[in-house]
Amino acid sequence: MAKGQHKPPKGARATVRVTPNPTTERGQEVTITGDCGGGTGLKSILGGFPDKPALVNIRILKDDPNGFLAKANLAPNIGNGVGPVFVDCGGEAGVTLLVTHV
Repeated sequence: MAKGQHKPPKGARATVRVTPNPTTERGQEVTITGDCGGGTGLKSILGGFPDKPALVNIRILKDDPNGFLAKANLAPNIGNGVGPVFVDCGGEAGVTLLVTHV
């Protein structure tokens, strides 16, 4: 880590990336990658919020804690905006923002 940077708190050390980001089409497939930051492996992904999902058809293809891989599709009713993508990595969590321009 660079001087002056602090490690995230225990429980929030997983990293997550969504590609492409920003997205441009409803139903578009995205790739979700990252690492579990000390967690046991990728357990689940939530895109948006339970009552307003941004991602559907989420498929975990590789749950390796050192480098996970998943695919998902944008929800058919998604609009323009920014929303969270959360990962649960068995003891560590991570979040990133997904930007949609549909």
